[in-house]
Amino acid sequence: MTGLCLGLAALIQLSLPIDHFTVAWMHSVEKIPWEEDYRIERGRIVPVVARIQGAGAGMDFPDDAVWKGGYWEYRPHLPPLERLRLTRSRFTSDYQLCWDGQCRTFTDLLGPASDGTVVELFACPAATPATKGPNR
Repeated sequence: MTGLCLGLAALIQLSLPIDHFTVAWMHSVEKIPWEEDYRIERGRIVPVVARIQGAGAGMDFPDDAVWKGGYWEYRPHLPPLERLRLTRSRFTSDYQLCWDGQCRTFTDLLGPASDGTVVELFACPAATPATKGPNR
């Protein structure tokens, strides 16, 4: 297993020995939870399932979404990604990264960020040792 790396400005800040994870956040306008599950496969990030509690500004779910456990759930129609880029903002709640039954905010994992900081998630190179970030 290569694991998941989180980077800032093209530098690896944190690596985790995991092969699947969830990114969760609150929509900035509608204040509705959104979650996306991913797995790491052949050096890429593969979208598996997305869940959203409702529709609204810029957050329509596809026609094949199914209501399940209080969320509209669907399979994202996206190819495997080399990198998943998430922009942090002081105007919204922080992203959460969830794995092995735990969730941690990006602030907990990487420290506070300036508005507009882009965090990149990608499959770690094989030689990258696991690290736990600033709040070990």
